[in-house]
Amino acid sequence: MLPEEGSLQTAALQTAQPLPVAALRAKALALLARREYSRATLSRRLLPLAESVETVERLLDDLTIRQQLSEARYAETRVDMRGRRYGDSRLAHELHQDGLDDASIAAALAAGEAELPRCQGVWRRKFAALPDTLAERARQQRFLRYRGFSAEVIRQVLRGLIEEDGTEHE
Repeated sequence: MLPEEGSLQTAALQTAQPLPVAALRAKALALLARREYSRATLSRRLLPLAESVETVERLLDDLTIRQQLSEARYAETRVDMRGRRYGDSRLAHELHQDGLDDASIAAALAAGEAELPRCQGVWRRKFAALPDTLAERARQQRFLRYRGFSAEVIRQVLRGLIEEDGTEHE
């Protein structure tokens, strides 16, 4: 957890001496041991502790070469964890904000679960019944759209065309 602005920890970090490279590496490995990070996020976390941007970049390059830092692994983990609640559009936007390239994002989304069953699961947990009125239909569409599901997938779910086993019926 990052210290709040104006706290004693923040003041100590701002006046502290930069960490030596070995300590910076240890900090990076400690962070990576807890969870996956994108290169940009890990860089943001380490920059206040380092003596220069070049030091952090060299460290991140070394971690990448040793496969201790992996953008692809981060993307897959992120899609796996957040994909249960969000659609491809929102996941792609979040990964793009984390500094991942389009190819990595597309590969992670392709490796994840299909969007239709995820949308159906989110819809079922929230609503469980097809809308009776146009107002209710619009409300359900807005909810699913906010979650990042595509318009076509939302239409399929709200039409009730998908059976429990994933097959379509007319």
